Amino acid sequence: MRNAKLWLSVAAFGVSIGLTGCVSKGQYKKVEAERDALRAEVEMVRSEAATLQEQLGAVTDASNGKDEQITQLSGQNGDLQAQLDEINRQYAEALERANNPLPPALSAELAEFASKNSEFCEFDQKHGLVKFKSDVSFAPGSVELTPRAKEVVERLSKILNDGNVKGYELMIAGHTDTVPVQKAATVKAGHKDNWYLSAHRAISVGKCLQKCEVTANRMAMVGYADQRPLASNATEDGRTKNRRVELIILPSKAKEVAADWMQAPKRYSKQATTGKPAATKSETAQTDSGSLNK
Repeated sequence: MRNAKLWLSVAAFGVSIGLTGCVSKGQYKKVEAERDALRAEVEMVRSEAATLQEQLGAVTDASNGKDEQITQLSGQNGDLQAQLDEINRQYAEALERANNPLPPALSAELAEFASKNSEFCEFDQKHGLVKFKSDVSFAPGSVELTPRAKEVVERLSKILNDGNVKGYELMIAGHTDTVPVQKAATVKAGHKDNWYLSAHRAISVGKCLQKCEVTANRMAMVGYADQRPLASNATEDGRTKNRRVELIILPSKAKEVAADWMQAPKRYSKQATTGKPAATKSETAQTDSGSLNK
């Protein structure tokens, strides 16, 4: 509309000059100046229109890009949901199985490990999983493993990195009690509620294992908040049991390499004949080191 008015004004000046015929030099200069001013304004309007057109094109491109991004994110979300569903299926399967699918030798080693580190963890023989006690493995409201808990995880990694165990898939599941996250510092650190806290603690254990050369493609990490309690949250003892991080050795890969373990490694031969556990690799290494230092 503004553009049309400007053109009408220029045309009107042209008609005015044509009708008046001869005009004084001063009048002519005045009309000429007004004409030039109008032309300049027309050019400015044209420039503004071009700029607006470019902006409109940019907005259109951005809108198209957003649509593509939304489509891509929707696909990624679908993939992640499928992965989470599979993790939940495997977790439920692990807890519902009637018998420990792990070879006896590996179960014995994990039981011995848990016995030596009973302050921090225990081994569930029935389900073949290691439970880390959150109250001693983490400071209250924190997802950072305590220095001593890190040492325990590092010891566990040596078992998980054994040549006969490297093919096993691992699932790390964090759990909390029903008490809501209340500390401002905990929320500020990104652990907004029990879902975040449980997931982040599981990730913390997984990252520690990864630093100990347990490969990332073997691990899945998930948080269940207070949705899978072991005991009643009505008592402090029950809440303590519910605050945990579980490391589950999944049966899918365990079955594939179980035949090797069924042969009973040499380090367990003494246990089979005397009922006493034979020295583990780490104990043998410590003994040898001690002999060298004497």
